[in-house]
Amino acid sequence: MNCAVAIQYLPMDAVSDEETCRVVDAVIAYIDSTGLDYYVGPFETTIEGSYDECMEVLKNCQLVGAQVGAGT
Repeated sequence: MNCAVAIQYLPMDAVSDEETCRVVDAVIAYIDSTGLDYYVGPFETTIEGSYDECMEVLKNCQLVGAQVGAGT
C-alpha cells in the first residue's frame, strides 16, 4: 500500500534559530538518504512510499533528531 506522510519536525528545546535549523537539516538529510520520494515545503516535509517505509522513516526521524542533540 502506498502512502504520503507529512512530517513537521520542530525541536522544542532549541535555544536559537540556528540550533533549530541544524537539527531540522539533519532530519532532512536522513530523509534524503532513504531514497524515498520527498518534497521539502515551507512548513513540512512530505515523503512518499509504502506504508511500512514511511512509518520506518517517521520513527527514525525522531531518533536522528535525538542523536544530533534535540531533547538533550
